Amino acid sequence: MVTDTRTRPKPWLALAISVLAVLLASGLGGLAANSAERYARLRQPGFAPPSWVFGSTWTLLYALMAIAAWLVWRTGPSPETRRALVLYGVQLVLNAAWTPLFFGLGWRGIAFVELAVLLVVLIVTVVAFWRRSAVAGALLLPYVAWSTFALCLNFAVWQLNN
Repeated sequence: MVTDTRTRPKPWLALAISVLAVLLASGLGGLAANSAERYARLRQPGFAPPSWVFGSTWTLLYALMAIAAWLVWRTGPSPETRRALVLYGVQLVLNAAWTPLFFGLGWRGIAFVELAVLLVVLIVTVVAFWRRSAVAGALLLPYVAWSTFALCLNFAVWQLNN
C-alpha cells in the first residue's frame, strides 16, 4: 500500500509514539504506589503467582502491544485503521485505570467489572487489528490470555478479601 509520507510520521517515529503510549498507560497505572506490597498483603487463591511475575509479564505484553499498534498504523490511513487504533486507545485507558481501582482505592469489585469491560474491548481490538494485520492481531493474543487470567485472579482476590 502506498501512502503519502508527507502527512504521516516516519515509521521509526510512529514506533516511538506507540512505545510512548504504552509507557504512558503503564506509568499512569503504576501511580498506585506499592502495588507489590499491597498484593502481598492480600489473601490469595492457590493459583496466584508471586508479585515478581507481574513486572516481567507486563514488560513483554507492553512491548508486544506497542509493536502491534505500530503494525496496524503501517497499514495506512483508512477508516478501519483509525477504528482499530481508537479501540486500542480505549483499551489502553482501561488498562491504566485498573491498578488505581484495585490497589489505590481498594475497589476490587469495581476493578473486576472494569477488567471485564477491558477484556471485551480488547477482544474487539484483536479482531480489528487482525483485519489490518494478522501479525498485529496475533501479537495481542498473549495480552488476551493474561487479561483473562487476571480477571479470574481479580475475582478470587475480591472474594477472599471481602
